[in-house]
Amino acid sequence: MLAVERRNLILEKLQNERKVVVSELSALFDVSEETIRRDLDKLDRQGLAIKSYGGAVLNENSGLDMPFNVRKKRNSRAKQEIAALVSGLVQEGEHIIVDPSTTAVAVVKALKNRKKLTVVTSSIEVLIELSDVSGWEVICTGGTLRENYLTLTGARAVDMIRSFNADKVILSCKGLDMEKGATDAHEMLSQLKQAMLRSARQRILAVDHSKFGNVAFSRICEPADIDIVVTDVRPEQKWLDFFAEKGIECLYGEEGDRGECGEDSGDKSE
Repeated sequence: MLAVERRNLILEKLQNERKVVVSELSALFDVSEETIRRDLDKLDRQGLAIKSYGGAVLNENSGLDMPFNVRKKRNSRAKQEIAALVSGLVQEGEHIIVDPSTTAVAVVKALKNRKKLTVVTSSIEVLIELSDVSGWEVICTGGTLRENYLTLTGARAVDMIRSFNADKVILSCKGLDMEKGATDAHEMLSQLKQAMLRSARQRILAVDHSKFGNVAFSRICEPADIDIVVTDVRPEQKWLDFFAEKGIECLYGEEGDRGECGEDSGDKSE
C-alpha cells in the first residue's frame, strides 16, 4: 500500500471516529508505529489532524478540506439523489460545464445514458469517469494540478472556461448562506467556479442539506447568481421562502426531511 493511500484511509477513520491510536493503526496496516507517526505528522502539517499523545484527533476546523478521494466516499446517498435530479435538467446534445466537486462526479455518472453531450471540466476524476463514453465531446480546461483536489486550476484553466458559452453549469460548494451566498474552502476554487458561472446560460447549484447555513472561506457568488438549487431533502420553509423571493427554483428529493436544512450534519464534502 502506498503511503498516500494509507493516509487517506487514516483520514476516513478520523472522519468516522474523530480520533485514532498509533498502536491500533500500526496493527491495522501492518506497519511500524514509527511509520504511523510519520503519517500523522504529515496530516498534522497539512492541518487535517491534530497530533495527541499516542495518536491524533480530527481537526474540526470547517475551513479545511479533505482530499478528493476521501470526500467522494462521504454522503454518497445524498449525492446520488442530487445527481438523479440534476440529470433530469440536462437535455440531449447540450453543452454543460461541471466543476471539480465530488457531487459533479455523481452527476456525470447519472448522465452516462445520454447519447450525446459536450462536457467542459477541470476535474481529473470527471475526465476519468467519462473516458469510456462514446459519442460525447469531453473538453479539459488544462491548467495546474492542485494537490489533493484532482482538479486543474490557475489562469490557464480560467481563460479556457471563459472562452465557452455553455447551456448549463453544474457546481457545488462548501456552504450556502442567505447573506454570504455560495462559498468554498479556497480562493483558487472560487475563482474557477466564478468563471464557470459566467460562461453558462443556466446556473445550477447542487448541494446536500448539510451545506445550508454554512459559510466557508472564499465567496463564489451571491444567491441571486444561481438559477436552480438542487438538494437531497426538503429545505426549511425559510429557505424555500428565500429562494422564492430571489427567483431561484429549488428541487429536492422525495424522502422527506432528514433533520432540517441548516443543521450541520458533520459532512462538508462537496
